Amino acid sequence: MSAVDAIRSRFHASAHIPAPLAGDAAPPLTDEPPVPAAVLVAITDRPEPGLLLTRRNEALRKHPGQIAFAGGRADPTDIDPVDTALREACEEISLPRGLVSVIGCDAPYHTITNFSIVPVVAVVPPDLPLVPLEFEVADIFEVPLGFVLDPANQIQAEAEFRGQMRRYYEIMWQDRRIWGATAAMIVNLSRRIGA
Repeated sequence: MSAVDAIRSRFHASAHIPAPLAGDAAPPLTDEPPVPAAVLVAITDRPEPGLLLTRRNEALRKHPGQIAFAGGRADPTDIDPVDTALREACEEISLPRGLVSVIGCDAPYHTITNFSIVPVVAVVPPDLPLVPLEFEVADIFEVPLGFVLDPANQIQAEAEFRGQMRRYYEIMWQDRRIWGATAAMIVNLSRRIGA
């Protein structure tokens, strides 16, 4: 059984999934209903699988320079979170929908900025000629999946935000700091597949 087949099997066979991290500890900044969104958790099909991530453009108003999955807010024309994640990945990193094999959706993650993000876990071929949408994405890179899923590399930290102490996860890989919602969704995947 390949490494990706084993991941697929563990994702669907998890009878007793530990409680996922539901969202940021601080209350949302608004009382409005959460904004639906989805991200593509794209696992590369290699003997040692990787995980595709992006670095957001420094010129963006929200979360400039942060590490993120390709994805975003749902459009009214999107059928479901899978459709949202695939559309956004195609727009942001030129990932063709037809090359994505969806494994399933993980637990939604609620951000302090009032997004309810569904992680869509999928497998993609390795070494695709991906192209960043320059306005939104500064860089596309791959991290070793085993490294980011290892609980030893998932460090809890805390910082003050608007007068409250907030706890969050961060994962350091080379000079990349993966933190916040992206790291939390990786932690949830790690718990689900028993990494």
